[in-house]
Amino acid sequence: MKYIFLHGLGQNASSWEETIAFLPKDLEAINVELNEFFTEKGCNYSNIYSKLSAYLNNFSEKINICGLSLGAVLALNYAVDFPEKVNRLLLVAPQFKMPKMLLKAQNFVFNLMPESRFSATGIKKADMISLTNSMADIDFTNRLEKIACPVTILCGEKDKANRKAAVMLAKMLKNGRFYVVKNSGHEVNIDQPKTLAKVIVSRK
Repeated sequence: MKYIFLHGLGQNASSWEETIAFLPKDLEAINVELNEFFTEKGCNYSNIYSKLSAYLNNFSEKINICGLSLGAVLALNYAVDFPEKVNRLLLVAPQFKMPKMLLKAQNFVFNLMPESRFSATGIKKADMISLTNSMADIDFTNRLEKIACPVTILCGEKDKANRKAAVMLAKMLKNGRFYVVKNSGHEVNIDQPKTLAKVIVSRK
């Protein structure tokens, strides 16, 4: 069964490479480069999700999706819309109802940063701000009951901004489980790739 990996905002597909390297060689990992969807039809969430869902719908069998931050939101969105297509979710630092104040604070910081700081992400500063603004109204609260598959939810112990939402999400889902990853910040796939790979395998 295929495992689809979705990176976070400010990351690219290479952010999952070390985690994937720790997985068994017979596990079929598909590492999606979300940045390729960012500007094709405008850099906003709905366009990115539309392109991703069309891509995922091409798989005839059920899939497992592992997503971090933006990738986790996209994975959750897909599981709500197409629960019959998803075998299992692994979500790192997910949000099911976007915290508007946090997004505003994030965009304030983005506005102060020079364009050069965004070059490594594969997305321009203006596009990054446009994308985060377009996510402000996301709220899956009333649709979470559609998800019946097992959902493993992780959060780095230093990621205080996303911990509360991650714990709440695990409680709201029928088959949700929450774990704290020690010695890790927001980017668990970079900070603790070996630990993350072990969680993926243990719940395979």
